Amino acid sequence: MKSTLEIVQIAKRVISHEREAIGQLIEGINDDFARAVSLIYMSKGNVVVTGIGKSANIAQKIVATFNSTGTNAVFMHAADAIHGDLGIIRDEDVILALSKSGETPEIKVLVPLIKSRCNKLIAVVSNADSYLALQADFVLNTFVKAEACPNNLAPTSSTTAQLVMGDALAVALLECRGFTAEDFARFHPGGALGKKLYLRVEDLYVRNEKPAVLPDAELREVIVEISAKRLGAAAVVENGLLLGIITDGDLRRMLMKTTQLSGLKAVDVMTANPKAIDHQSLVVDALQIMRNNNITQLPVLKDGKYVGVIHLHDILHEGIL
Repeated sequence: MKSTLEIVQIAKRVISHEREAIGQLIEGINDDFARAVSLIYMSKGNVVVTGIGKSANIAQKIVATFNSTGTNAVFMHAADAIHGDLGIIRDEDVILALSKSGETPEIKVLVPLIKSRCNKLIAVVSNADSYLALQADFVLNTFVKAEACPNNLAPTSSTTAQLVMGDALAVALLECRGFTAEDFARFHPGGALGKKLYLRVEDLYVRNEKPAVLPDAELREVIVEISAKRLGAAAVVENGLLLGIITDGDLRRMLMKTTQLSGLKAVDVMTANPKAIDHQSLVVDALQIMRNNNITQLPVLKDGKYVGVIHLHDILHEGIL
């Protein structure tokens, strides 16, 4: 067993090795890359991404990235393709083939079948002189000097290079399409990431009570309202306008300063001109205001009028934080 220091050094060596390999990819970005992006952008079909072994695993991730950023893509395993899955390919599809060597038997069988269909072929390959590279319409060179594996055997740096090249393609296509955060949210409606991009304050505050008192409300009435509405605060409102807010923290701090409670009104205790947010704002913006001001409740306004409260617990419940 290696010592703690040795294990840390191994990890740092691997990361440094792969960082260097990724840096070298920049030299291989050329007109073929731009033409490949244009080809995919103009295509009316899918991008069919294929590979074998570890390249197949990377291909699946590239497919996922493409689909989540506006480029339609499907995965086809190179070995399964010659046993029926070739039917995945349609006439207008573009084929993106991943292979480190470009010389695997499966690739050599698959490429002529693709070419016979007249589909355009983009190769992501480490050997620019390989069979795959020479047969491809466009070559994206992912050459690495060596794997991070000390035996130069396990695919490590080479698969990282493939992954980064796939990301470069996906982002280039994303920007060509003008793909927005709103578009991304449409493809990710169920996750926390998507919720940050589409969930609005009005989706959450309506689930809560609407704690409110008049400016001349007695302190007892304020306490009852805060307790009854279970949001830890009550807005001070007059004619629909938000004048201030009183939180249970405000009440505790007041009690530490004085025991003379008789005659106190809501207006005497409230925090005037409190932070508030419009009902159509994104929930993530409400969260940022809470963080910046160290608060857990935020009054909500609609057309300048008080309509309710959004609480930090509402945001936590949605898994955004």
